Amino acid sequence: MSAPSSEAPAGLRPSPDLSGRAVHVKVPATSANLGPGFDTLGLALARYDDLDVSVLDAPGLEVEVHGVGEGEVPLDASHLVVRTIAHVFASRGYELPPIRLVARNTIPHGRGLGSSGAAIVAGIMAAKGLLDGVEEFTADDLLELATELEGHPDNVAPALFGGLTIAWVTPEGPRHKKLIVHRGVSPLVLVPEHEMSTALARSLQPAQVPHEDAVFNVSRSALLIAALIQSPELLLQATEDKLHQTYRAEAMPETDRLIKALRAAGHPAVVSGAGPSVLVLASDPSERVEAIRLAEQVAEGTWQALPLAVDFLGATVQPAEG
Repeated sequence: MSAPSSEAPAGLRPSPDLSGRAVHVKVPATSANLGPGFDTLGLALARYDDLDVSVLDAPGLEVEVHGVGEGEVPLDASHLVVRTIAHVFASRGYELPPIRLVARNTIPHGRGLGSSGAAIVAGIMAAKGLLDGVEEFTADDLLELATELEGHPDNVAPALFGGLTIAWVTPEGPRHKKLIVHRGVSPLVLVPEHEMSTALARSLQPAQVPHEDAVFNVSRSALLIAALIQSPELLLQATEDKLHQTYRAEAMPETDRLIKALRAAGHPAVVSGAGPSVLVLASDPSERVEAIRLAEQVAEGTWQALPLAVDFLGATVQPAEG
């Protein structure tokens, strides 16, 4: 627990009177790329971080973290959720009010399940809830704020809005389209003990790719949309990729071997986000069970199997009870 700097950023006015306000935020995990949809497609998954944020009566900042990240993440103004809340308040010209944050995290960190995006979205939704009736935020506002902090919208869009999202950037800002996933799609995430740096994964990408590889991914991305919303039987072909997974394989050899073994057996396996987790987009629950059994046989090291539903709601904020 510590207090932020007493010097507010230049040009900001004191926050409005938010005494007694408290909100509860729930944010889903996400998996980005989904194979061919690099930096564009994302899927919300039913594993959540829960946070309570309340306005303190006296100046200061209190941060508690339970579950994933406990004892590891900072408990001061540099905490990503706190920095995000401050960013949202500053975007409307306000100083950060004194707050108490209690986070209960279940989304693994550094595993390709959108933990940083979830923290950013949690901060945005908390600020939105605290400023309810004072400031209004459209869906585009929320996505723009999240993209400013995350750098690209493919993870924050499904975290905000749920379901399957297509995200793109226009001169006016980032935009998204939410789609409803076919009820037969049964996601499975295989999570290793080791982490992977998103920055390192992105650094392995070439600046240019062959024309035929680009065309290949355009076709597979289009097919993937159809497979996820209408024709799950096409998921194996639809999750083929030539833009990023091959280039990143050298940094994640265990992930690469597991994906190849799963795909050879007919399971639509891809790198989840920047990795090293593996996402299997099974077409029914029985296929998911078979994928878990195969992973137990061939995976090197310890991998946690997480059979997850698709989250259709996205991030939520409501007044905290009591």
